[in-house]
Amino acid sequence: MLLPLLLLACTAEPSPAPSDSGADPGTTPTGTIKERCFPDIGDESLGFPAYDELGAVVPDHCSGTDHQDITDIERLVFLGDSVTAGTPPTDEDRYYRVELTEDLQERWPGLEVSDCSQWGDRTDDLLAHEDRGLNLCFPEGGDDRRTLIVMTVGGNDMLEAAETVAAKGEEAAKAEIDQAIAYLDEAFAWVKEGADLDGASPERSDRFPGGVFVVFGNVYEFTDATGDLDSCPMAGYLGFTGTVPQLRDGYIYVNEAYMELAVRYDLDTVLMLENFCGHGFHAGEPDNECYRGDQAEVWFDNTCIHPNETGHGELQRMFRETIEQ
Repeated sequence: MLLPLLLLACTAEPSPAPSDSGADPGTTPTGTIKERCFPDIGDESLGFPAYDELGAVVPDHCSGTDHQDITDIERLVFLGDSVTAGTPPTDEDRYYRVELTEDLQERWPGLEVSDCSQWGDRTDDLLAHEDRGLNLCFPEGGDDRRTLIVMTVGGNDMLEAAETVAAKGEEAAKAEIDQAIAYLDEAFAWVKEGADLDGASPERSDRFPGGVFVVFGNVYEFTDATGDLDSCPMAGYLGFTGTVPQLRDGYIYVNEAYMELAVRYDLDTVLMLENFCGHGFHAGEPDNECYRGDQAEVWFDNTCIHPNETGHGELQRMFRETIEQ
């Protein structure tokens, strides 16, 4: 079922490259993102996310981008899906969201925290409903306080589009994928409405006059670029089956679109796809392009799409490093 969906994603038109990365060119590290961060991960001959061409800036911690100078935060808001909300069997106090909150409250004492993430949320849930997403956390249409928004979103959109292939056909699925990206674009436009992205204070917008920053995860997958959906113990219960090599290309397409938005709106994205590659259900196996050694741990739980306790810990680190740099 996923095969025609991902073929569609690979053939969709890419987003146009922006003219400015929003970062100081003098801070750009030497070498491509692939060369510096993932030299042994991913088969470049088969394609690798073209983040450099989009103007992305990724520092040497390689956890995410460095497009914002995130300082003096007064309010922390979590949005998005179940990866951020957290799921059993991981203990609640080990969710990346909870551990990141503890880190950031030490960094900014007095920080107010709101969690509006929910299981099953898709990109359309960020803006289109009063009982969730941006409208839930910002019922007045914004906030005067200096605000940091953290979220993961997009995985459920891919699953929804897969179901659409069978129910409505390939063209409907293609439209759904593009619409998911458009909803995310709309949400970011809402947050940054009225901002002077080329000015001295690009973080200030009409809705957030004190400043607003967004750090969001890109979309990961659990097969270590093999497309082996059956590698996850519960794959059959979730409707995943078979081997779909085109899976890797579909995620490249989606994550390039995410990066284009991050650069265009002067936001930051955490490189979940790249950093989780080699920690899926083929971890430790030398015959795939994400091989990280025979001791590499799995970072996903048996639901396939959620991080386990180790994965949550790694997400906490990646978000923290992206926020701090």
